[in-house]
Amino acid sequence: MASTAVLIFVPMDDRLVGAAVIVLLLLLMALDLPVGIAMLVASIVGLTAMDGLAVVETSLRNITFDGVASWSLSVVPMFLLMGLALSYGGVTTRVFEAADQWLGRLPGGLAVTTTAAGAGLATVSGSTMATSMAIGKMAIPEMMKSGYHPAIATGSVAMAGTLGQIIPPSVLLVIYAGVAQVPVGPQLLAGMIPGLFLALSYIAVVTVWARVKPQVAPRSDRSGVTWGTRLRSASRLGPLLVILLVVLGGLYTGYFTATEAGAVGAVVAILVSLVSPERRQKDGSNNLTYLRTIGTETATSVASIFLIVVGALMLNRALVLSGLAQDLSSWLAGLELDRVTLLLCLIIVYIVLGMFLESLPMILLTVPLLQAPLEAAGVDMIWFGVFLIVLCEIGMVFPPIGLLTFVVHRLAQNPQVNLGVPISLQSVFAGVMPFVAATIVLLGVFIYWPDLVLWLPGSSSAE
Repeated sequence: MASTAVLIFVPMDDRLVGAAVIVLLLLLMALDLPVGIAMLVASIVGLTAMDGLAVVETSLRNITFDGVASWSLSVVPMFLLMGLALSYGGVTTRVFEAADQWLGRLPGGLAVTTTAAGAGLATVSGSTMATSMAIGKMAIPEMMKSGYHPAIATGSVAMAGTLGQIIPPSVLLVIYAGVAQVPVGPQLLAGMIPGLFLALSYIAVVTVWARVKPQVAPRSDRSGVTWGTRLRSASRLGPLLVILLVVLGGLYTGYFTATEAGAVGAVVAILVSLVSPERRQKDGSNNLTYLRTIGTETATSVASIFLIVVGALMLNRALVLSGLAQDLSSWLAGLELDRVTLLLCLIIVYIVLGMFLESLPMILLTVPLLQAPLEAAGVDMIWFGVFLIVLCEIGMVFPPIGLLTFVVHRLAQNPQVNLGVPISLQSVFAGVMPFVAATIVLLGVFIYWPDLVLWLPGSSSAE
């Protein structure tokens, strides 16, 4: 790594400096340096080698402010606060119980319940990790108790989490909108129909899997489920539906901007959680502790996200000044690929990138490079935002380095979660692959029928 950094300062063409910056970045990430810091270090070294410390100082001063002082990014803390408020408020339990009451009788009922609960939480969470962790703590023990195979149990939990960044509100869709310079409201709405299609496809995977191999998902006892228990479970989802109506309804009608919808949703979520029986059972009536906890976690999460944003913008500046970014864009444009061919190629590219990069760096690094070739090929950038986020979420679970897969595996090592059943990393990866295959097929459908993605934002008044 040190030799790479030193090599950058050897007199050479700026394009070679840009390539060395990328190598240095990958080496720093391989050493487990936080992504945002790795980007900053690599870009500072590259900018210093090309243009001196004065450019580095100017870039840091301007980008640090301009990169985060964006109206489109102001919705990020609102969505994070809303999701954390509901998570600590016990809404996760309500969603899972309601999904189990209504869907648990299907083949692979508990895994189906997990997927449906993930889709429900995605409408208020906007976080892949938060959704998977919240669902996994409840779902995996229930499935292990019922004799489910670890692959279908952990695979359904991991894929339920991926819905958190596709179904709005989605932090990644907001950040993508800022990078691609498209309206935030329509971009968020564009994720709604694809997210529902993905949830339905995951449910289909589970039911087919359970029918073909009934031993992997034994049916659970449904003797206590009645229409009365179902209706009671549905009635307890009232606060969640109110927040969903406020956020998505406000966006669709144009009554709220994305930031206003997020702010109102966060306030409603906090008020609901303050009187939630589940929260009171968890930490008593200490409202100040609850508010301090969600406030601290929101601030920490926002700081880490914005550090990555600043690091990626610095890295983009280094690559642009080196000329490497322009060369890549020109090369792609020179291939003169049609829309479908270009997008099919990008599926492969992003799956490979997902093995090494997290979702946010992928968005920030690639969208500025690809936007011109994509627009030249006739790709709608709002449509591409959904396409890209789905691919980023595939990367979160795809072997060998799918980050979300490792998170679920680590969660499943807790004896209170696995109930004494050994769960290997290989089982988790095996569990996600049928869902990944279904996702790639669905991406092909979106490529050939883009109106499935664009209909809802096109019919709304959102800005």
